[in-house]
Amino acid sequence: MLQETGYVVGVDIGGSNLRLALAGTDGKILAKWAVSTAGIRDPQVVVRLIEEGVDDLLQQNRLSRSLLLAVAAGAPGVTNVDEGVVIATSYLMGWRDVPLRALLETRLGVPAAVENDVNTAAIAESRIGAGQGIRDFVFIAVGTGIGAGIVLNGRLFHGMGWSAGEIGYMLVPGTSVSPVDKGQPGALESVVGGEGIKAQWQSLWSEERTPLPRDLVATQIFDHALQGDSLAQRVLHQSAQTLAYAIYNLAVVLNCPLVVLGGSVGMHPALWKSTQKILAQRDKRLQPELVRSTLGPEAQVNGAIQLALDAAASRVLST
Repeated sequence: MLQETGYVVGVDIGGSNLRLALAGTDGKILAKWAVSTAGIRDPQVVVRLIEEGVDDLLQQNRLSRSLLLAVAAGAPGVTNVDEGVVIATSYLMGWRDVPLRALLETRLGVPAAVENDVNTAAIAESRIGAGQGIRDFVFIAVGTGIGAGIVLNGRLFHGMGWSAGEIGYMLVPGTSVSPVDKGQPGALESVVGGEGIKAQWQSLWSEERTPLPRDLVATQIFDHALQGDSLAQRVLHQSAQTLAYAIYNLAVVLNCPLVVLGGSVGMHPALWKSTQKILAQRDKRLQPELVRSTLGPEAQVNGAIQLALDAAASRVLST
């Protein structure tokens, strides 16, 4: 049981932004802090920024560092949860075998936990979001790339090498089957991830086909699809169809009743509805319910808070 007076911090480490949130032992967020990490690749610098954020959050609430019980961070990459090591991140950060938990514990002097960022979001959906009460479900985050957090029997499934859910590398109809270099986008995310959708648009774009500019991002393309632009609708359909194939394959293998869509791109209503429509054409017995995240962009940091609460509770039990 946690002490009544104490606080935890959840951290969402992104490729270009760092977000922190302070919460009480009830999990309720009291304050938030964010900073750009664009161009920063050194883990030591990121950890130093996290410490600055923690101190700022505590000062905002006139709290002593002694009241900090634990911290947890979600990192964008394959993460060994038992050892607290980020094995590899995307090309945006380029981390390899970073002992993030040890770095955080040394810097902050409290227990720390680390997890893959999409898995962190899945934890939040399981406990306080769309997956509450569901023992088996998949959380799919579609942002710059695409990844999944797989919850089976109420627990995250990590796989033998901690890379379960790296569905960005899944091969489905319409994707490239060429081998992918280490650290580069996978076949699925090259079509369905935010950067892949943008690339689709640019490869099809011409002044004759659309009056829209060539440099739109995925969510803007989907906005224009809803407004009737035919080229945007074509890109939306291709993206939704490819995503639907991936979800169907997951359903065939896992037979989960629920798939939760999250991420900045995955939350777009056009992608969600189009994917639902395409899935409806498949075997009804295998179709999971497809819903949007109820936590939205706050899923990762809320999941990190949940992990920090677990770390704080473990400290209490071990003393």
